Amino acid sequence: MSEKIIHPIPPLYDGNSKTLILGSFPSVKSREAMFFYGHPQNRFWKLLAKIFCEDVPMTTEQKKQLVLSHNLALWDSIHSCTITGSSDSSIKDVVPNDLSIILNNSKVSRIFANGTASYKMYQKYIFPKTKIEAVKLPSTSPANAAFSLDRLYEEWKIIAE
Repeated sequence: MSEKIIHPIPPLYDGNSKTLILGSFPSVKSREAMFFYGHPQNRFWKLLAKIFCEDVPMTTEQKKQLVLSHNLALWDSIHSCTITGSSDSSIKDVVPNDLSIILNNSKVSRIFANGTASYKMYQKYIFPKTKIEAVKLPSTSPANAAFSLDRLYEEWKIIAE
């Protein structure tokens, strides 16, 4: 069943954040956890830990620390939408997030999109305002079974440069 949902998770950033990673919209599991990439099969946290040679964070506090200690920021392209479950392909009635809260209060100069849906939403709704080119990275979602963790790492390690 489709439902109109407003993004419930605030952006994660601080004044030192330089690189913004944008998802599309939080999954059902992420909305339940009230934090990004909450589905246990999503490889995002394992991937970040591998990129930065850190332990895989287990708690929300550890995840926040991992992000902020490497001058990253996290949010999503979409503020609200109609969605069925967690399916990006079902997203419609999009209202984009306003990234100015992050861009005006951090050092973010690079934006990476976690997957095609995030990238398309960014390009369509947000890029015309920010004029910051985003780099599309393969999705860490379990739905992207074509990419192993090692293959994701090869594409994603650019965020540490």
